[in-house]
Amino acid sequence: MIDITLENIQADLIDASNAQPVLLDIWAEWCGPCKQLGPVLEKLEADYGGRFALAKLDADKVPQISQQLSQMFGVRSIPFCVLFDAGQPVDGFVGAIPEAEIRQFLDKHVASAEEAEAEAAGEQAQDALQEGDAQGALEKLQYAVATDPANDDARFDYVKLLLAQGHTDEARLAFAPVQDKLATVRRFDSLQRWINAIDVEATYADPDRVEATFDEKIAANKRDFEARFGKAQWLMARQRWTDALDELLDILMRDKAWNEELARKTYVAILDIIEPPKPKVADGQIPPDDPTVATYRRRLSSVILS
Repeated sequence: MIDITLENIQADLIDASNAQPVLLDIWAEWCGPCKQLGPVLEKLEADYGGRFALAKLDADKVPQISQQLSQMFGVRSIPFCVLFDAGQPVDGFVGAIPEAEIRQFLDKHVASAEEAEAEAAGEQAQDALQEGDAQGALEKLQYAVATDPANDDARFDYVKLLLAQGHTDEARLAFAPVQDKLATVRRFDSLQRWINAIDVEATYADPDRVEATFDEKIAANKRDFEARFGKAQWLMARQRWTDALDELLDILMRDKAWNEELARKTYVAILDIIEPPKPKVADGQIPPDDPTVATYRRRLSSVILS
């Protein structure tokens, strides 16, 4: 718990709420209900195990802030609690309400224990990947998906890493529960396009001749888009990402709308797949873009807008 003042409100309330929700308790020394509510909030902060932070603001000592928030929510009494999330006041309640009602309020905005645990496991997986420990990352992501099956980010990362490591059958099993989201979650559609490419690669009777065969067809007719797309899929299955992007870009330069924009959709899918997680940076800083992804995004924009 921290006391909010004019000096620390930006760092300890606004900025802090970007990392986790912060519940601001506006109180005063003379307020009896405030003294009843305070211990309940402190208990809940401990019970929730760091899933939200508690801050307190003395309405008499910092009237500028308390009055501004009171006007914003149309409130004229204390205790008054405001929940900050992602730098903004998002909800609040008035009075020393029962603990059960406060829990209901918090549960609308604060991650569940399972969600928080899965989020932590996902972050640990990314750390493991940066250290070159793919197996450790797989184990963390598998745990994250099992703990919180609705965590689409963890599932995307898990299926993506399984495919990258060649565990295609396991990837299919992990991907099956979200097949119905292909039309609404673009990154899942991107994974499906990768799986499709792997399936197509498995049909070639002579893998050693595939690339040469496509090249011969393309040399004979540079507008043989079926051959170019087939080659791009084969390159995609083999994780030769930039080579695949170059083939798709060649199609787009000649016919942006070919086959219901299949080349563009597959190009975007590859960018989704190869884009690494954003690196952690200090608050207020913008994480840098991956240079390869940024370059190929610019090339796509240049072609689409031309």
